[in-house]
Amino acid sequence: MTAIVKSLRLSTVPWSARLGLLIIAFYIVVAVFAPWLAPYGEAEVAGGEFEPWSSMFVLGTDGLGRDMLSRLIFGARNTIGVAFVTTALAFLIGGAGGMLAATLGGWTDEVLSRIVDVIMAIPRVIFALLLLTIFGTGMVNLILIIAILDSTSVFRLTRAVSMNVVVMEFVEAANLRGESLWWIIRREILPNILPPLISEFGLRFCFVFLSISALSFLGLGLQPPTADWGSMVKETASLISFGDITPLLPAGAIALLTVGVNFVVDWMLHRSSGLKD
Repeated sequence: MTAIVKSLRLSTVPWSARLGLLIIAFYIVVAVFAPWLAPYGEAEVAGGEFEPWSSMFVLGTDGLGRDMLSRLIFGARNTIGVAFVTTALAFLIGGAGGMLAATLGGWTDEVLSRIVDVIMAIPRVIFALLLLTIFGTGMVNLILIIAILDSTSVFRLTRAVSMNVVVMEFVEAANLRGESLWWIIRREILPNILPPLISEFGLRFCFVFLSISALSFLGLGLQPPTADWGSMVKETASLISFGDITPLLPAGAIALLTVGVNFVVDWMLHRSSGLKD
């Protein structure tokens, strides 16, 4: 516990990770307080189409006359919120499956591993487009489909690190004592594989975040009038031809959060590896 507290002291955190934490905190504040920070409503038509930047519309308006600044702020809540829920669900599915496969072994491991291999054999974006076309583009379908597809990577990582733990003497001792499967997973395996899983959560969040933005850009992600950074890039892309940088704003928001999360993940990977600064 002392080592964990020491690792979290601000003085031991590199500047890149501090910057990443600051960026993440900023996005969280914007997402939580979006209704109070946005000057207009999420889908409110406040002016004419594609109005230039002005005191009334700081970042101009889109093709329907909606304030771009307000859409960016609400987009933080929608895009980040959906990505976080999707990532958490992917870890719940893939993590549980990976630990079960490693602990039980035998046919359970074979069946789960082969299912994961089949899913991963199909390009993820193409598979997601196919499933969303079949089942519809609602938010629930989007979360479930992306979570299931991304849970395959989580499964493989969790199974790999769990396999190194289940052969340890303390796990064998727990089996000999007659401890239940759930007790062994919760008390013996999970605490010993937590560092790489936490690091993977950050990386997986970035992948999910970018996947949702890409699907929204293609018209199969979050649906209008919900504000989403991927769809906002698509809606304002024509302005690039006129030298307007408005389409770069949601793209920049996506890139900045991705960089911030990766800064923190790099630091966490460094700490969990046991390397010295």
